[in-house]
Amino acid sequence: MLQIKEFNPGLKTVGSIAGIVIASILAFYLLVIYWPQSNPYERVEINIPKGVTLSEIGDILKEKSIISNKRTFTMAVKSLGHEKNIPAGTYVLHNALNNNAIINQLVHGAPSLKKITVLEGWTIDNIANQLEAILKINKKKFLILCRDKRMVRLFNLQGNSFEGYLFPDTYTFAEGIDPYLVLTRMVNEFNNNVSKSMEVQAQDLGMSMLEVITLASIIEGEAIYDSERSIISSVYHNRLKKGMKLQADPTIQYIIDDGPRRLLNDDLKIKSNYNTYLYPGLPPGPINNPGKKSIIAALYPSVNEYLYFVARGDGYHTFSKNEKEHIKAKKKFQEVRRRVQRQKNKIEPEGK
Repeated sequence: MLQIKEFNPGLKTVGSIAGIVIASILAFYLLVIYWPQSNPYERVEINIPKGVTLSEIGDILKEKSIISNKRTFTMAVKSLGHEKNIPAGTYVLHNALNNNAIINQLVHGAPSLKKITVLEGWTIDNIANQLEAILKINKKKFLILCRDKRMVRLFNLQGNSFEGYLFPDTYTFAEGIDPYLVLTRMVNEFNNNVSKSMEVQAQDLGMSMLEVITLASIIEGEAIYDSERSIISSVYHNRLKKGMKLQADPTIQYIIDDGPRRLLNDDLKIKSNYNTYLYPGLPPGPINNPGKKSIIAALYPSVNEYLYFVARGDGYHTFSKNEKEHIKAKKKFQEVRRRVQRQKNKIEPEGK
């Protein structure tokens, strides 16, 4: 009977085969990881939107010519276990010539930061416009967040929105950052600039911090020069004490749709709680986000008997103690305005 010998490779043979298999796998792994891409740039900026998939990231890189082989890129990301580790943001890649260099800079590199400056007197709408333009933050979502009363209470703030509490300053954020983080940073900056002594002073004035910030926002809307802030503040404090309507133009600018512009008589009749020509006392909340100087002015008004003020035409104001003086100052300003208009009319035909 024919004898069939069992195939019995030695340990040496098995080890050799295993070694070849392992070496092949390792070689393939390294080949994929270090696969050269066609990135022609020494430096290139790329934006990874929030919520995109790995495949979509590959498409973005390929569209920017950073990679030529999307398949090896996605394989390399998965092999390194970074499929879910590429955060959204704007990145600057330097000499990213292969998969490993690209992936390392996306996963471990910090997103590039962009500066945004919030000016004194900006409203939440102004801020939302700036955030959308520079950081690509959805304006509508940011405004919904700013007007969320539950969120306002969560931050232990008074009022119905974050108007007044987004502190003017220059900030740095990553593009596409969560708007909640932007809001938190600006409110924290507000809290850092409002000291305990300010809160005590507000209590001494018989005012809540919401009322102080509301008044500060009106001062911010009126004052151009710092030297006048405390004087403007005193006018409003004096009027409040006498029960007079504030008749503050910035509150009207806040409620018209096409401001800022020259106000009309009809504007002063708009039915709104913010209309200080119709309703006595402070409006229900701030009309912008005031800077620290206006907040201090609201807390520490000058001591005087002024009840009125009107623009002079040069950025400063004329302050009056009674209506007779005020009417005289208004007529003087109207003369200045007419003179400027006449000069403008003379120049325009010459320029045509």
